[in-house]
Amino acid sequence: MPTRTMLDASRRKCLSRGWQLLVGRVGVWLLPEGVNAAVTWPSSKPIKLIVPAQPGGGLDLVARTTADRLSRAMGTPWVVENIGGGGGTIACITTARAPADGQTFMIVNISTHGTNPAVRKLPYEALKDFTHIGMVGGSPNVLVAGPGLAHVNTVDELISSLKKKAGDAAYGSAGPGTSSHLVMEQFKLVTGIELTHVPYRGIGPALVDFMAGRTDVLFPGLTAVLQHLKSPKLKPLAVTSASRHPLLPNVPTFAEIGLKEFSSLQWYGLSGPARLPEDIVKLLNAQLNRVLLEPEVIAKFEAEALAVMPMTSPQFTSYIKEDITRWTKVVKDRKISVDAS
Repeated sequence: MPTRTMLDASRRKCLSRGWQLLVGRVGVWLLPEGVNAAVTWPSSKPIKLIVPAQPGGGLDLVARTTADRLSRAMGTPWVVENIGGGGGTIACITTARAPADGQTFMIVNISTHGTNPAVRKLPYEALKDFTHIGMVGGSPNVLVAGPGLAHVNTVDELISSLKKKAGDAAYGSAGPGTSSHLVMEQFKLVTGIELTHVPYRGIGPALVDFMAGRTDVLFPGLTAVLQHLKSPKLKPLAVTSASRHPLLPNVPTFAEIGLKEFSSLQWYGLSGPARLPEDIVKLLNAQLNRVLLEPEVIAKFEAEALAVMPMTSPQFTSYIKEDITRWTKVVKDRKISVDAS
C-alpha cells in the first residue's frame, strides 16, 4: 500500500509536470502549485481583450492570435475590442478602471507601458494601476540606412558619413516619445552624431518618406519594416536583439559591433486591472505560457519577426519596470521634451 510520503511525492511530481496544463473544456483544471482548487474562474461569460489601436497592424495581430488561442484552450470566448486614441491612453484608462474580476484584459506594449510613461504625464500608472499577467513576445528594432546612403554598409560607415554631414541629416520616427524616436536619440548620445528629428503620426508615414529619400535613417521595429527590406533602397545595418535575428541572419547585433547599450525590443504582453486575484493571475499566466509554446503560434509570430517570450507574472512586471527606467534615463540624458519635438 502506498505510504503518505509516497503519495505526497507523487502529487508534487504531478503538479510540477502539469502546472501549465488546464483542461478548461470540461471544467477541470490541473492547477499550478499554490492555486486555490476552489477557484471558479473563468465563467462562461466572454472575456474582453482590449487592444490600444485600431484594427490592423502588429498590436491587432498579437491580440487576435492570443485571444483565439486562449478561447480554444480555455473553452471560454475571448472577444477583442479595439480602442484607439491618445497613443493608447484611452485603452489603458478603460482597462485600469475595469472591475478586477477576470473579465477584462489588455494587450500592453512598449508604447503604453514603456516609452509613454518615460516621456509623458499620464492619467494612469503603468505599474500600480495594472496586474501584469505575462509577456507574449518581442521583436527588435533595426537601424536602416535609406536611399541617400547607398554607399553605407556598416554602422561605422554610417556614423562616419553622418558626422561629415554635420547635422544636415535627418531621421524619421513614429512620433515623439515612441521607441523609434527614443532608440535613435540613444544612438545619437552614444555615437556623438547629430540628426534632425522628423516625427510622423505612425511608422507607416515615416516609412513612406524614408523610402522616398526624404529622411536619411530610420530605427523602426523589425515587424513594421520587414517587408520593405526586400527593396534595394533600404539597408539594414544592425538589430537591437541579443542575438542575430533568423529573418536577417547577415545583419549583426549592436553587441557584436561594440554597442551593448542597444538591447531594446518592441514587446507585447497581457495585463489586467490592478488587484486581480492571485489565483486568476496564476491560472491565466499558466495558460498563456502554454499557448505560446504551441508550434502554430510560434510559427505565426515568427513570420511577423516576433519571438514568443513566456514569463511569470513577477518576471513580466520586473521587465516593464526596467524598461521604464531605461527610457526615463534616455529622456533625461537627451533632455527630450515631447512638446518640443
